[in-house]
Amino acid sequence: MSRVRTSRLLRGVTATASALVLSVGLAACGGSESASGDDEKSISIGIPSGWDEGIAVSHLWKAILEDEGYEVETETADVGVVFTGLAGGDFDVTFDTWLPLTHASYLKKFGDDITDLGTWYDNAKLTIAVNESSPAKSLEDLAGMADEYGNRLVGIEAGAGLTKVTQEEVVPTYGLDKMDYVISSTPAMLAELKSATKSGDNIAVTLWRPHWAYDEFPMRDLEDPKGTLGEAEEIHAYGSKDFGERFGDVEEMIGAFTLNDEQLFSLENLMFNSGDDVAEEDAVKQWLEDNPTFVDDLKKKAGVS
Repeated sequence: MSRVRTSRLLRGVTATASALVLSVGLAACGGSESASGDDEKSISIGIPSGWDEGIAVSHLWKAILEDEGYEVETETADVGVVFTGLAGGDFDVTFDTWLPLTHASYLKKFGDDITDLGTWYDNAKLTIAVNESSPAKSLEDLAGMADEYGNRLVGIEAGAGLTKVTQEEVVPTYGLDKMDYVISSTPAMLAELKSATKSGDNIAVTLWRPHWAYDEFPMRDLEDPKGTLGEAEEIHAYGSKDFGERFGDVEEMIGAFTLNDEQLFSLENLMFNSGDDVAEEDAVKQWLEDNPTFVDDLKKKAGVS
């Protein structure tokens, strides 16, 4: 499988349900293999395009399930297409549903036809981050220490929700209007972050969790005592309405599945920042080698032998 590089261009925007007709061709799922009472052994994963943590975790689960004897098919599509397919039976599971805000519209539309399989990450949020060794601890500090950061706040795309909330909430609330808020692109922001880390210069950037930059660079978030960037969201896995009936063991495993910051950031970093010749399955293989008890611990927690 070819390596996929993604960047989330509209981070933090409340997603709008797509009325697209599912056009992806999937191998048959929802077959009749459960007639014996055992789990079905063919499972499809819908991956929202452009959402790095979802791509990383979906391929982690592909590897886990294939090792358990499942035939796994993945398909990347617009998030609206994924939810349409999940509710219609074309996908069995998706791992990247942000709640209570970002994907609330999909739950409102499809909630009766899909199943919440559990929360696997609970610290998804927008941030303003700085290099670990720099002096500012909060956004209030940043306003008074702007010259320590070259009077620059490096942002991402103009259309991103993170850019909008920074412009409309963060900058006026904390008096950052005297800083040059550089709005460019996610790759440009990451390039400046890499350059500043190499040179030892202080830098302030708009960022979000989860992101591999926290694993690649010595970064930390500035405190936001006035709550301008909003509360952290949870990331849930969602399955088809009859998921538990068809995949009882998998439902138990997904229900027991969690990743902390260190685990998720390292997985993303391996997948998206290890070079163009590193495929998703190779990144997952390396991560599982680095976390040798992860699957056994998960199965034990899930009560699955």
